[in-house]
Amino acid sequence: MKLAEVIDELVEERGLDKEILSDIVSEGLLAAYQKRYPDLDIRVVYERKTGELLIEIQKEVVATVEDDDTQISLRKVKSLGLPQEIGQRVYVPFDGKIGRIEILRAKQVISSKIRTIESAAVYNEFKDKEGSIVLGTIHKCERDGYVVKVQETLAFLPKSLTIPTDKCVVGYTIRALLKEVLQEPRNDNQLILDRVSDKFLQRLFELEIPEVFEKLVEIKKIVRSPGYKSKVIVMSHDKNIDPVGTCVGVGGARIKPILKELGGEKIDIISASDSIEQLIKDALKPAEINRVQVTDDQNASVWLNDDQRSLAIGKMGQNISLASRLAGINIHLVKNEISQSKSERYDDDIEGFELD
Repeated sequence: MKLAEVIDELVEERGLDKEILSDIVSEGLLAAYQKRYPDLDIRVVYERKTGELLIEIQKEVVATVEDDDTQISLRKVKSLGLPQEIGQRVYVPFDGKIGRIEILRAKQVISSKIRTIESAAVYNEFKDKEGSIVLGTIHKCERDGYVVKVQETLAFLPKSLTIPTDKCVVGYTIRALLKEVLQEPRNDNQLILDRVSDKFLQRLFELEIPEVFEKLVEIKKIVRSPGYKSKVIVMSHDKNIDPVGTCVGVGGARIKPILKELGGEKIDIISASDSIEQLIKDALKPAEINRVQVTDDQNASVWLNDDQRSLAIGKMGQNISLASRLAGINIHLVKNEISQSKSERYDDDIEGFELD
């Protein structure tokens, strides 16, 4: 059975080692023969020099054959040029046939083993890159997400992990976080990408801002509403470096590539502060805050002018939601500027946002 050409094609197509692939094909065919002849001692030998696959059966050398399946005569052994001792066991060519069902079994075994080897290769190649940003080309658009070609391997970007403004256009390049590298494919996917996580934004900062990559400027916390806005707390470890200005860059030169990558998602960069009141004020930007009062570990009241309320709340409440998550406290907006006297404060005058 000539398999040299088939194996060579698989080697070229899959990039697998020829020796390993030859063994896999042999194992697949052995499984097929074992399915058809479960009681016989059969082996498959691939002759690499000739490209032939030899099917052999083990038999006992006897003077008189009583069972053709397990015995061979001394006379016939001599004609084959094999050991000629009574009682000795030898492998001789097997001429039994296999049918469609057995061939299907061989294909299943071969495919399964090839997938296992390919999965291990992908895992070993990409495991160390998990959590980093990879560059790929959109290969296919599916209902549940994008198939992205990263180097020579296909990865999957689920629709749920895309930014609302993302568009799936075959051939376009895309950057994403390598969220997960699976040891075995799940639904044919082994590399899972992500564009909505806080870590993706952090990695973008590290790529575009050298001081962040070198840890001269540290990102303390990120909260995101993908496609709408992110808020980032930064802190400098060098008194001569302004963390906010460093991240923004002259004329926004450093932050603009990040904004473009996020499809216009706004980013508020906030300097770290030991004062929770100051942090809340900064977190509610672009609104101008008059006063902040932290009432307990879980709640804070914020006074601001009426014309600043919509800015503080943001579209569909997302700005105040992000500010509350960033500060780790429930923020309540007081409708009108009132005195600090408790007797002058009314529940109807307060609108707030509670953390989940």
